[in-house]
Amino acid sequence: MTAAVPTRLAIIGAGSRGTGYARRAVAEGALITAVVEPDEARLRAFLAELSAQPVIVYDTWQEIAALPARIADAVVISTPDRLHAEPGIGLAHAGYHLLLEKPMAPTEEESARIVAAAEEAGVMLAVCHVMRYSSYSQTLKKLLDEGAIGRLVSVEHLEPIGWWHFAHSYVRGNWAREEDSGPMLLTKSSHDIDWLSYVVGLPVERVSSFGSLLHFRPESKPANATARCLDCPLQNTCAYSATKIYRGFLGDETFERWPLAVLTTDVTASGIDRALRDGPYGRCVFDGQNDVVDHQVVNIEYQGGVTASFTVTAFTELDFRKTRLFGTAGSIEGDGRTLVVHDFVEDRKYEVVPESRGNASAADGHGGADDALVQAFLHAVRTGDRSVLLSGPEESLATHRVVWLAEEARRTNAVVSVAHVTG
Repeated sequence: MTAAVPTRLAIIGAGSRGTGYARRAVAEGALITAVVEPDEARLRAFLAELSAQPVIVYDTWQEIAALPARIADAVVISTPDRLHAEPGIGLAHAGYHLLLEKPMAPTEEESARIVAAAEEAGVMLAVCHVMRYSSYSQTLKKLLDEGAIGRLVSVEHLEPIGWWHFAHSYVRGNWAREEDSGPMLLTKSSHDIDWLSYVVGLPVERVSSFGSLLHFRPESKPANATARCLDCPLQNTCAYSATKIYRGFLGDETFERWPLAVLTTDVTASGIDRALRDGPYGRCVFDGQNDVVDHQVVNIEYQGGVTASFTVTAFTELDFRKTRLFGTAGSIEGDGRTLVVHDFVEDRKYEVVPESRGNASAADGHGGADDALVQAFLHAVRTGDRSVLLSGPEESLATHRVVWLAEEARRTNAVVSVAHVTG
């Protein structure tokens, strides 16, 4: 019996997410044959971790697209959000299947161009809506489809970002300013709006939204706080002290991969302190380097009157999403690990515990969801079976449109009709 030929992947952007997907792909038997990463330190770290792989380094994605023969079967695009569109379009036209980190792109026009390119080229496009792929989500979806709570009527969904995670990514980090990436609802919570459409399974009709940047503002800065945490007299008492947060992760393998490896490739006590002294992650969170909202509510009405409310907030621990679902014959409460079903007919409650591993952070692969996504994508590329991909290009574009319209609703204080958007 002939052994299966390994699926070949090229990684466009070898930061935390790109390296994570590569690591998981290798564990599934894939080969990493090419990488594009302009940051020399991150490139060295990537090559060191994947030293057994036949990786060729290219300066640009255009070099890969121009090769006379494809060097890989598919590409992982995990560049900064505003650099998704051009490699997505160009590499699709070059015949590469695409695993595209969310969000697809900051604008609807760019995202639609990526979808059109994939369809024209006949290649697969899977957006990394990893939440769909978790065992927890699959179990919940099965319960709803089997009528465990009757007809679904309404959903309450919470994304607890975590106080230090928000400070890391959305105040000090790459997603702090909308002009550099996009609105927080898009860059962080396109996951959740997509997941709600997946769970509810109906087209969206109307959206409203409220939210603001309430706390991480210069007027919230304590009078004796300094510009950098290493110099600050409050560094041991401030909830958002970079000194306390990042030093506290040293020695934990999971958190050394993320968030510490985002600060520096020298993940040691001295390396972290240098990063806090010189880089953006050591700055005071109240110095005005950020402008995205720190809390937001989105209200959605689906076809037939089903409703959902979604809350995303910085002011929590970093944990799995929390969801309550209400149906005509029962309800379900989920904490990302366990589902508690209340059967109204028999007036009894019972627990359903899907398989799960790790915690909710990106460092732990979102509780196993990242692994499941990579497995599905590799299977689809290897076999041509697109059915294992839980969202197609048009579906991903549709749920992104709900996010953009929710932002329109927030900014204009309006209820926006989205009858033309399908879930």
